[in-house]
Amino acid sequence: MNTQATTLLVIGGGPGGYVAAIRAAQLGIATTLVEGAQLGGTCLNVGCIPSKALIHAAGEFDKLGHYAGKSALGIQVQSPSIDLAQTVRWKDGVVARLTGGVSSLLKKNGVQVVTGWANIIDGRTVEVRAQTTAEPLRIVCEHLLLASGSQALELPALPFGGAVISSTEALSPPSLPKRLLVVGAGYIGLELGITYRKLGAEVAVVEAQERVLPAYDEELTRPVAASLKLLGIYAHLGCTVQGLTAKGDAVRIRSAEGEDLELAADRVLVAVGRRARTEGWGLETLALEMNGHAVRIDDQCRTSMHHVWAIGDLTGEPMLAHRAMAQGEMVAEIVAGKRRRFAPAAVPAVCFTDPEIVVVGLGPQEALQAGLDCIHAMFPFAANGRSLTLESSGGFVRVVARRDNHLIVGWQAVGRGVSELSTAFSQSLEMGACLEDVAGTIHAHPTLGEAVMESAMRALGRSLHV
Repeated sequence: MNTQATTLLVIGGGPGGYVAAIRAAQLGIATTLVEGAQLGGTCLNVGCIPSKALIHAAGEFDKLGHYAGKSALGIQVQSPSIDLAQTVRWKDGVVARLTGGVSSLLKKNGVQVVTGWANIIDGRTVEVRAQTTAEPLRIVCEHLLLASGSQALELPALPFGGAVISSTEALSPPSLPKRLLVVGAGYIGLELGITYRKLGAEVAVVEAQERVLPAYDEELTRPVAASLKLLGIYAHLGCTVQGLTAKGDAVRIRSAEGEDLELAADRVLVAVGRRARTEGWGLETLALEMNGHAVRIDDQCRTSMHHVWAIGDLTGEPMLAHRAMAQGEMVAEIVAGKRRRFAPAAVPAVCFTDPEIVVVGLGPQEALQAGLDCIHAMFPFAANGRSLTLESSGGFVRVVARRDNHLIVGWQAVGRGVSELSTAFSQSLEMGACLEDVAGTIHAHPTLGEAVMESAMRALGRSLHV
């Protein structure tokens, strides 16, 4: 058997894995990365990037539909149409450009990339069924970094196959279904459900909880729930899925009161969450300590086995690409001898629904549960000039700060384009900013960012524009 040796072996070429490999190589560490599918992992290929591309395309198409009649802006268009196959090709082009960039960066920095499926033999040895060789390649390493990512959860009542799809298939539709049923009203289900609705499909959502986006606080989700109604998306809340009908053209659901209903659907998107990818590549041979279905790690991403590290979705929530990237960079630097630990002030989360939601740090209720005496204030986009020029006056920015010293512990926002505010939110928490710091910073006018300053001013009791 062909055998190679390396200092750092990374299993998984997603955001966490490829960032770790690049940074390690930059620091002079001999690094090998193994990836069985496409570089970039779920995020670049069948997750973050393609979903945002389709969200953009659907939004532009929906906007034209509004201009087909009378418009307050004076814009008129005639019967817009969309070539879905071309839209998918454009989306695939965006993905190809980014994954190609990752490949070039790995090569530029001297990372050896092995295309094939890894199987762990022990904490220092991995066998790879490489696509370029007939026999397995054995790689021996000093440090093993596990970055296998996650996979979509399957419902026993609705196994994937045929008309029942996951987000992966939903991002490359061969055609637009007349009726799409989305199971799960979390961020993945709603992002894609709204996208399909804007493209022209009839969309309904089934959620076991009593409201949409149950992981977010209700004040943030109200504008999204209102938007769903305006778009014509009906949400069946407090309902559980029983399975497909005998003909396979409808889904049987049961309400909290025990009433059985059938919802017609040409395609069913199951989006009830994701779980760490722990099976099928020999992880069990390491007998690592687990945290439920995820690998347990410390604040340096060390597992319970010496010189075996784990990052990203494999280690559980929050399953976010930017968390995995930060962890990957840190592990590379620790392996290189630097002193680091993973202790961010907050990890931002963005929901790309219509409107968007951003959450960084603690909300009012979370701060209360943490035993903090906090004040909070919000500034509505209805009082923001830039929002009005964008035909979007719904939503708000909210700040949460300690009452005693005004240290900011959390930001939340809901509205059009608020995803771009996440950087300012995260930076203020990481730098230990107080309300006075943000309120005293001159923000450009007219911008959405002014609402950040105005919310801090309102918390201090000196609001100007509300």
